[in-house]
Amino acid sequence: MSPHRRGTPVLAAHQHRSATVLMGILVLLGATVWAAQHAMTLSHYKDHTGSRMLAVWVSLFVLLLIQTFMYHLERPRRLTPRAARQLEGLHVSILVPVFNEDPGYLKLGLESFLRQTRRPDSVHVVDDGSTSTDYAAVRDWWHVQADRAGIETTWQRVPNGGKRHAQAHGIRVSPQADIYITVDSDSCLAPNAVEQLMVPFARSKVQSVAGIVLATNNRGPQRPRLRRSNGARLSWLSRVGKLTHWRGQQGFARVTDLWLVTSQLVDRSGQSALGSVLVNSGPLAAYRAEVVRDNLGSYLNETFLGRPVMLSDDSLLTLYAAQRGLTVQQPSAVVFTAMPEKVSHFTRMYLRWMRGSTIRSLWRMRYLPLGRPSYWLHLLRWYEMVLGQMVTLWLLVVEPLRYHNTPTRAMLVVPFLIGWAQGLRYLGVIRSDERIRSRAVTWLMMPLAILMGWTVLRVLHWYGMATCAKTGWGTRQNGAEVSLAAGP
Repeated sequence: MSPHRRGTPVLAAHQHRSATVLMGILVLLGATVWAAQHAMTLSHYKDHTGSRMLAVWVSLFVLLLIQTFMYHLERPRRLTPRAARQLEGLHVSILVPVFNEDPGYLKLGLESFLRQTRRPDSVHVVDDGSTSTDYAAVRDWWHVQADRAGIETTWQRVPNGGKRHAQAHGIRVSPQADIYITVDSDSCLAPNAVEQLMVPFARSKVQSVAGIVLATNNRGPQRPRLRRSNGARLSWLSRVGKLTHWRGQQGFARVTDLWLVTSQLVDRSGQSALGSVLVNSGPLAAYRAEVVRDNLGSYLNETFLGRPVMLSDDSLLTLYAAQRGLTVQQPSAVVFTAMPEKVSHFTRMYLRWMRGSTIRSLWRMRYLPLGRPSYWLHLLRWYEMVLGQMVTLWLLVVEPLRYHNTPTRAMLVVPFLIGWAQGLRYLGVIRSDERIRSRAVTWLMMPLAILMGWTVLRVLHWYGMATCAKTGWGTRQNGAEVSLAAGP
């Protein structure tokens, strides 16, 4: 059932930290180590080659075990009554930049602000020169509802200048804010998202907090109607075509959700345990107001190779926060957002991420203090990426061509075991709109996510790095790419 329909429960989610999940991870990690050792034993490598490959595998598995240990250290922060009173006195402003968003998703997100256990003090919506609609109906409805809820609000329509400039318009009309929460125009917050996002700020050293992003459309778009507008039944061929298209979108959305959620609960959770999250997610993040205001000029005027940078705004705000103190993730603060349902949409999104990531890596090298864990975590990510690429090329290219050693099938199983082990974190997320068996089906699709990482994502990663000078924003130029369709 579509999440916007009447009678549908409010979207919510929480993590279930089960000992069973932890045990499953350890068991699968043990199986992975055994598979790697078995592959080495059965392979026909020469002695010197075997020793060389053994050293590489050992280093990879040590890194994997350290990462596993680190992300299990992450815990949702909790409050004392005194700290809760102090946080309650802070003015929380939500910034909502809008550009050619689907009105259904925009309204769904605004409705979620009204249901918060800790409502924001103000909400600032900025329509960044949308060309698809003027949102008049949504704007009028929101002003009435915000007034009833006692939420200060502004709604501005400005010439198109990009997401950063839209956020800046909201910042300028909210000088009283102590905390800025940045969301996307399709963000739907779980009922306790704002309350939980605020908890880490009880520590004065915390400068930014990332939420956990889940897909609103994780099971794909709604099943299409199988009748013509005049009531006649479609031919069996048309029915099969429509259902096949729907199933394809459903599968892609599921794999995307699995890949993104797992990366947040593995990579970013490990970083958060050290107070060194490198990138907050755009759909939900919070910053101390001084972090944003003091850097607003450089935020709006970032350039790379003489060109204005219009992408990777979230990672830049996170970098500003990391220069001042701790950047953490609050796994109990959840947001739902629309994931790409088409390969073309995902490709454009991922290319923007990789181009922005390349630029941001250079800035971290230059501006992060050497004494911060985030600096070394950043270098470690590069080491893992380069080492992983070298191992893959060595096994699949150098060994067969140079030494006539073909990798055993057991060795090819290792990445899938690792993926399933880490993917158990995905099963630990309990959603109000989905049963565990449905999520188990998604978890079983992990080989597809791994294959996507080996092929499409790897090519896009290197292509994005090579073309990082293309710094334009360029999303939704022709309208919303994902829509909240009406139910049957």
